[in-house]
Amino acid sequence: MLRLVIDENFHGAIVRGLLLRRPDLDLVRIQDVGLSGLDDRQILEWAASEGRVLLTHDVSTMTKYAFERVNAGQAMPGVIEVSTDVPIGRAIEDLLLIVECSIEGEYEGQVRYLPL
Repeated sequence: MLRLVIDENFHGAIVRGLLLRRPDLDLVRIQDVGLSGLDDRQILEWAASEGRVLLTHDVSTMTKYAFERVNAGQAMPGVIEVSTDVPIGRAIEDLLLIVECSIEGEYEGQVRYLPL
């Protein structure tokens, strides 16, 4: 199962829905690990050090910094960008499908977008 980290401004209803459906999901929120307010590069560095795929709504800068890490040969366990236009239920279903059908390391160096 994938290990996830949730970006600070990620929709809380999606997080709650994921945990209601899969209470054993290995996820942490940025604010729960004392990283609130850090910039995107620092968030990606922490995610890489912990081997966690980042869930975010931040399409404006997170993708840029994720690919900067990849191009520099740095670890980047993956980013899943969830459009804010995706209905909450659909986002939960798509994310559960990804988590349940993926193996650790599968998204290394990749950015994926929801909806699927």
